[in-house]
Amino acid sequence: MTPEGRVKAVAEKVLKRLGAYYFFPATGGYGRKGIPDIIACYKGRFVAIECKASGNKTTKLQQLELAKIKHVGGITIVFDNETITDHELMKIILSDGNYHKASSDEATRWALEHIS
Repeated sequence: MTPEGRVKAVAEKVLKRLGAYYFFPATGGYGRKGIPDIIACYKGRFVAIECKASGNKTTKLQQLELAKIKHVGGITIVFDNETITDHELMKIILSDGNYHKASSDEATRWALEHIS
């Protein structure tokens, strides 16, 4: 399993424990680039999780998609399971809070300015 695959497996375990509906969107072929790795719904809340292996950052396109989701009230999470534990991931989903670990304030501003 790849390092990012291990992060996805931890996130999936948390979602299963919560009893959330979730899926891994297809991004190749007819899929859209930048879509988060996991789309979930928990108790009526839309949750988007972008999984990253240790040290990897979100791309500008991923930041744009996360910003669009957050802008309309979805919960957005960048999960790398080193800075956020599985327990913290569960707390974020349960809390109704938006959590977006942007690589910088500038990147977040860029994403928000380019929401279509």
